[in-house]
Amino acid sequence: MAGQLRVHLGAAPGVGKTYKMLEEGHRRRERGTDVVVGYVETHGRAQTEAMIADLEVLPRRTVSYRDTTFTEMDVDAVIARGAEVVLVDELAHTNVPGSRNAKRWQDIEELLDAGMTVLTTVNVQHLESVNDVVRQITGVPQRETVPDEVVRRADAIELVDMAPEAIRRRMAHGNIYRPEKIDAALGNYFRVGNLTALRELALLWLADKVDTELVHYRETHDIGDTWDARARVVVALTGGPEGDTLIRRAARLASRSRGADLLAVHVARNDGLSGGSHAHLVAQRTLVEDLGGTYHQVVGNDIPRALLDFARGVNATELVLGVSRRGWLQSLFSTGVGVTTANGAGAIDVHLVTHAEVHRGRQAPRPESALSRGRRQAGLFLATVGIAGLTWVLTQLRDQVSLDSDVLLYLAAVVVVALVGGLWPALVAVLLGTFLLNFFFAAPLYRVTIASGENVLALAVFLVVAIAVSATVDRAARRTREAASARAEAETLSTLAGNVLRGAEPLPALLGQLRETFQFSGATLLRRRPDSAPSPDLQHDPGAWQVVASVGRPLAAPGEGDAEVLIDEEISLVLCGHPLAAADRRVVQAFAAQAVVALRHQELREQAAAAGPLAEVDRMRTALLSAVSHDLRTPLAAAKAAVGSLRAPGVEFSPDDRQELLASVEESLDRLTRLVDNLLDMSRLQAGALAMTPQPTSIAETVAMALDDLGPEGRAVQVHLPEEFLEVDGDPVLIERVLVNLLRNALRYSPADHPPMIVVSAHAGAVETRVIDRGPGIPAELWDDVFLPFQRLGDRDNGTGVGLGLALSRGLTEAMGGSLTPDTTPGGGLTMIMSLVQSEQSSQEVEPA
Repeated sequence: MAGQLRVHLGAAPGVGKTYKMLEEGHRRRERGTDVVVGYVETHGRAQTEAMIADLEVLPRRTVSYRDTTFTEMDVDAVIARGAEVVLVDELAHTNVPGSRNAKRWQDIEELLDAGMTVLTTVNVQHLESVNDVVRQITGVPQRETVPDEVVRRADAIELVDMAPEAIRRRMAHGNIYRPEKIDAALGNYFRVGNLTALRELALLWLADKVDTELVHYRETHDIGDTWDARARVVVALTGGPEGDTLIRRAARLASRSRGADLLAVHVARNDGLSGGSHAHLVAQRTLVEDLGGTYHQVVGNDIPRALLDFARGVNATELVLGVSRRGWLQSLFSTGVGVTTANGAGAIDVHLVTHAEVHRGRQAPRPESALSRGRRQAGLFLATVGIAGLTWVLTQLRDQVSLDSDVLLYLAAVVVVALVGGLWPALVAVLLGTFLLNFFFAAPLYRVTIASGENVLALAVFLVVAIAVSATVDRAARRTREAASARAEAETLSTLAGNVLRGAEPLPALLGQLRETFQFSGATLLRRRPDSAPSPDLQHDPGAWQVVASVGRPLAAPGEGDAEVLIDEEISLVLCGHPLAAADRRVVQAFAAQAVVALRHQELREQAAAAGPLAEVDRMRTALLSAVSHDLRTPLAAAKAAVGSLRAPGVEFSPDDRQELLASVEESLDRLTRLVDNLLDMSRLQAGALAMTPQPTSIAETVAMALDDLGPEGRAVQVHLPEEFLEVDGDPVLIERVLVNLLRNALRYSPADHPPMIVVSAHAGAVETRVIDRGPGIPAELWDDVFLPFQRLGDRDNGTGVGLGLALSRGLTEAMGGSLTPDTTPGGGLTMIMSLVQSEQSSQEVEPA
């Protein structure tokens, strides 16, 4: 059984994550648990060292890399020790190249798989999702990151919090860094603003994690009551012009609570939409998403109930509705959606917002689209009582109204009955009217016989016309109902398509929309495992199915759900919460079909992603072959010509000529060596196989080594270094390579009376090394072109580029977490700016984890 992971999350170095982890280790040891220290970095802090003193510390593994010795956690030794609890510091740490795993969190996963409980630490700036935000706040890129999902999977996350002022006091007392680094740290990374922003990031990230766990708990325990743990504002949209006002009002309500969610919902009635404009809904959806909210659509015949069900389902705290747009006459017969919703809201706060459309009426009233039971009863009443009343009136006017007029009046009554009650009440009215016309108005009176053939014709026409009109009215009512239902389905599918197009992950978006639309508690897409054997209980065998995607309550087998839509022999869509209505199955099948399409697209993207690196390797191979066939030709030809001249029989060279030929051979071979090194490094860089060892590196020493590598040419370069000692985080060998390439390029294009210049300075946590020349320069529109790999290869014009060296230099710099950018030299020329992260040993801009 896998072990448990407990993460101590901090906002910044010095909040006490490691100390808290060690305290927890001591508490567990006092309870009799076997606790060992797998890896803890004390950074020379006396309090931390005292906490480790009486714990068992396992020996570390020694790793040699580029003539330097490093220590890492010995995973095999920890597993062999077999302790119950292991303390491992710095979850986001990057292991030395050559280690079994690239990251320490991967080492920890091995310990968890071995059944051990692991206590670890991490700072919020090392979480992958907030990496760019941290860089924007502090100006420092974080190279060591850990995927958020690794931390989210932890069994427990404890926030180790401390006020920014308290952290700065600890810093001033020497409890975090050595005394010589305190002033620089307080003035840079540990500014109050930086610490406050990092603290807020940690709190919000953890709040989001806790909110996810709360939603899962409520779904698992079928809790529908509102828990006011986090503000969620739901705004109800009808598709009317007042929607913009409601959305902005709801956004202001949400902004009053930090971290509050904004959700917009539109209820599409299953007998037709509520008369809203689709164009308005599209525009309002865009407005909601621009304000940071989400758009939802649900189906429900009872709009107040559907709104409240949705609000309770998302644990909403506030519900925003507009005051009714109906006129005063309509308001006399119904309280309206807003008042009805407010009466049943319970713990949810309901805001009825006034707007400019109040009492202006609806632009497109929704026609009656279904013949309810009440209407049919009213039709029967009119067919009996109404026809009887009409007969009494006409008998009183017998001398004044002819039979033809009687027939027309009865026909009008039948039409009214058909409009009210539909076909069957109208047929009752037809039969009853025919009998009464014959009995009371056709001669001979008060007998069921007809003396005149003309009267027979009149009654026959009445009967046929009345039946035709009744059938037509009933058919129109049915078509109206079907059209309204189709419109509701079309709007649902339109919303579905919009979610798929907007969603980064279409499959979860599809299942989430399906769950919201039909009010299911869970939707799971299952795929039958290819190695599963036929079984009579296959529908209830979790081992025979693989969960492809799931939202809400997860299901492991089709038999666990309340409804199933079989897509093909392998894939099934399983729903839980309530049985699937027959009328809804067609739309759900459309969802299922789209889900399969999204699944196929996802698999194709994964295959394309896997093929991408292979295509890149092939492209690099082609470029390398092109380079070998062209750029290597010149130095080889020069060396061969010089050697051939020296070996030519019968030719006597003077000592000076001989030295000149040998120098030509040496220069050609040096050029050939540099070109081959650049080509190989570029291919390794593009393939992600370039090894490097980041470490604090003196920029002054690296500049000196680069000038020595240039030989006599380097003596002409002017160097301007700051007085303070500057170190950068990077590989010294790679930094030297970059500087040599930049300086060699600058020397090639600089005039003799204006040699290149190197200027080094520190700014915002970075060290900038500027290589300045006074050559012809490069137009700004061509700056990106000079970094294209192999852009000088082939028989193309080389005057617009500066060779392979710059492409390699940018790649090496970015691999070390820096940047290489061109700029125009004042007065003419080109300036290349290499920016690298300043080391903690000189500025504390990059802190220990």
